[in-house]
Amino acid sequence: MRTRIKICGITRPEDGIEAARLGADAIGLVFYDKSPRTVTPSQAAEVIAALPAFVTTVGLFVDPEPGRVDALLAQVPLDLIQFHGNETPALCRRFGRPYLKAIRMREGVDLAAEQQRFSDARGLLLDTYQPGIPGGTGEAFEWGRVPKGLAASIVLAGGLGPGNVAAAIKQVKPYAVDVSGGVEASKGIKDVAKLAAFIGEVRRVESEFT
Repeated sequence: MRTRIKICGITRPEDGIEAARLGADAIGLVFYDKSPRTVTPSQAAEVIAALPAFVTTVGLFVDPEPGRVDALLAQVPLDLIQFHGNETPALCRRFGRPYLKAIRMREGVDLAAEQQRFSDARGLLLDTYQPGIPGGTGEAFEWGRVPKGLAASIVLAGGLGPGNVAAAIKQVKPYAVDVSGGVEASKGIKDVAKLAAFIGEVRRVESEFT
């Protein structure tokens, strides 16, 4: 069992390079103006240009205007789109790109129904629910709420860091884990030691499954 790793909220080429060097499978670029980790198209293109081959680039949007996404895709070579708001399946499919759909784990959410609703998504990204905050809360949700049958298509996010990612993987066994604030020195600036510790913990716990 290999757990994929996405490092989100990359704002600088050097952080993308370090994440890739340490073994990240994907990096996330935030295109949401209210986020402290938001990047411009030119910043994103600079980060992507610095990455080695075989690192997936993910663009994060929150209830975007379609025209803005079209314009950005014309400027930035994203591999995957992550929708983090209340987007409909029709909007997610509109751009002809593989996508992830983020689901905030509010009380009573039906993950099986959401998986069926977004049936062509490459996966569901599960994040902590806080009213009015689309993501980046820095808090974990109750991992026991993830049905075992869905784990293989789940990207687990929400409050992960070097200190709890191993426990999260053991309990949920997700396809991938996603971290942003848990490996930062400050908002939008990654801490290399925390990156190394986080990725090291993922790889360590993987060895227990082999």
